[in-house]
Amino acid sequence: MTREFSIYLDLVRFIAACLVVIYHSNMRNIVSEVLPFSNYGHAAVIVFFVLSGYVIAFVTYTKENTLREYWASRLSRIYSLAIPSLILALLLDNIGETLSPEFYEDKTTYDFWYIRLISSLLFLNEIWGVSIMAFSNVPYWSICYEMWYYVLFSVWFFMRGKASTTLVIMICLLLGPKILLLLPVWCLGVILYLWRTPDRIPEWAGWACVVASVLLFALFEQFRLTDVLSQQLQVWIGAELHKQLTFSKFFMGDYLLGGIVMLNFIGMRRIAHRLKTPLITAEKPIHGLSDYTFSIYIYHMPLLLFWAAVINGSPYGYGFYAAVLGATILSIWLLGSVTEKRRFVIRNGLRKIFGQLSQRPSLHRLVAFMTRS
Repeated sequence: MTREFSIYLDLVRFIAACLVVIYHSNMRNIVSEVLPFSNYGHAAVIVFFVLSGYVIAFVTYTKENTLREYWASRLSRIYSLAIPSLILALLLDNIGETLSPEFYEDKTTYDFWYIRLISSLLFLNEIWGVSIMAFSNVPYWSICYEMWYYVLFSVWFFMRGKASTTLVIMICLLLGPKILLLLPVWCLGVILYLWRTPDRIPEWAGWACVVASVLLFALFEQFRLTDVLSQQLQVWIGAELHKQLTFSKFFMGDYLLGGIVMLNFIGMRRIAHRLKTPLITAEKPIHGLSDYTFSIYIYHMPLLLFWAAVINGSPYGYGFYAAVLGATILSIWLLGSVTEKRRFVIRNGLRKIFGQLSQRPSLHRLVAFMTRS
């Protein structure tokens, strides 16, 4: 991955996170007007999926090419923010709903809180027909999807033979159709990393891919294909089954959108060197902002509702909205400054634990058997 293309991906990641925040903050009891760029929340998540597949393939093939390194990085990255975000949501939801319950109507639930907490920590919220809200942290659903994509990718990359096939089947039986329906979108990123042919296309073709991706995305949104295709799916499979698919009920449109994102990345990977000067100039601020992308994504929803409940102003005009958004951004920065750094400590600790476990003869033989060619 070139330096310029890496900077571009960081920029895309940060913009996608901001679009998710705008989407979730577009509540009429916070701001009476419909916010600009407030319809791209789901599309931003699809961007995250394709980008995640690309980045995971990149780091696995170049840096984290052992099970120990791979899972030390994955677990430390996810849990360093997942655990505090869940605890934070549980606490803030209770406080906020006590202060101003009107902001939490249909936005949260914490009955059987221990089940919600355990299922969220195990990333089982969206298996089969289950859809368990992680309190008010609605965006957490995609974390549950991605963690299992990490698992399946690690089985494919590190394991061989019958053991690999058997484990994949067992995991798929555990997950059910919802999570698996969006797996192809995530795999587009993996395919893009492994596929070297686009690097040899003419430069004009790279520019054409970028322009085409922008135009196709504009048409995709203009004709609201996410909703249109989801409605068609409902006609085909019925309202009840459609409802049970929850966040995967848009999968037909997501496949198209994933292809558009992939086309954009193909083009930008080929022409990023032509944008070297502006990208390198903006590298430091872009990298600094992108470091908080995961914090923005996983913390913003409980914080938006909490600060709305605390400030409790008028939705007319933008003063109340600006205050809520400002308090949320400041809180994310403070939380992210702590939790983003903790992942490196957790990763080093996991490396030691995995290293000690790998020295046990029984586990060593098991790993050797499952990863043999």
